[in-house]
Amino acid sequence: MALKDRLAREIALTGPMTVADYVSRCLHDPQDGYYATRPALGAGGDFITAPLVSQMFGELIGLWAVETWQRLGAPERVRLVEVGPGDGTLMADALRAARLVPDFLQAVDLILIEPSAPLRDLQARMLADSDVHPRWVTSLERIETDAPVILIANEVLDCMPARQFVKTEDGWAERRVGVSDDGELLFGLVAISGGFKRPEFEMAPAQVVEMSDQQAAFGRDLARLVSAASGAALLIDYGRSRPGAGDTLQALRRHTKVDPLATPGEADLTQWADFPTVLEAAVHAGADVTGCRDQGDFLSRLGIEARAERLMAARPDAAPVILRQLERLTGPDQMGTLFKAAAIFSPRTLAVPGFEA
Repeated sequence: MALKDRLAREIALTGPMTVADYVSRCLHDPQDGYYATRPALGAGGDFITAPLVSQMFGELIGLWAVETWQRLGAPERVRLVEVGPGDGTLMADALRAARLVPDFLQAVDLILIEPSAPLRDLQARMLADSDVHPRWVTSLERIETDAPVILIANEVLDCMPARQFVKTEDGWAERRVGVSDDGELLFGLVAISGGFKRPEFEMAPAQVVEMSDQQAAFGRDLARLVSAASGAALLIDYGRSRPGAGDTLQALRRHTKVDPLATPGEADLTQWADFPTVLEAAVHAGADVTGCRDQGDFLSRLGIEARAERLMAARPDAAPVILRQLERLTGPDQMGTLFKAAAIFSPRTLAVPGFEA
């Protein structure tokens, strides 16, 4: 039975499903979930991430990790962790750039957190010839804290779904996924009374506010990890840097937006990262945090323009492509402002690279 039919039957029996639960099932259902069975990355897939746009992205993240390690005092052991490594391109590029500092590579214990079996296979193949061989764990809780941690999470928060609430003329309601008489999935509103933390900003009737318990929990877990081990966690994602309203749920298939209810499990579903919630949760859990920077600004601070110039000098014939890649990553009308970067770090860690005033 297709995932859509199974969800419709479940909803008919138990009642409308929260948007967060629906997205989780579409992405992670063991039998038909998108990431569990058919993740399609890159130009020929359903979506493209920054590491697949250009090698420059992963290289700069690798050098960011090296500098963070140096600011930690260049310890003899350090755990380099990536959450949701995709096909492994970011880490492969990062490790290649880190060859400039061999002592860093000798210190690294590389850990990948990836629930998707197909993606773990891709990562293993991508990193088969790397200087450091990875090991996989299932969660942050499985990472030892007897050595500093440098963690990278690129486009991870947007995979952690949020519930949606709507301000109506009669009060607050939750947007949920129901089923019609003919078995089609549809959105509807369910009135709520208690157990809901109302937003502190002004909202007009019919506006949607999204709240993600998973994103908040991730912020807390990162804070506890880097506080116990020392170190820093870098978060890069598209989303909001200040609280606000908006329905950000979208489904992508072959780089085109499609109806998120049409083909459960066959498209990538995402919602914006809620950086204020994540960083606030981290602070409450005892860590320090940076503010958010636009991705373009962050990459510029890491030296992406200089790296592009070196690549073009080495390959003049590829200069037009490299310039397009640079614009894609940093341009204000592309990924440069929609995507944000922030860091969660141990109070014992010095200033995090790329976020200095």
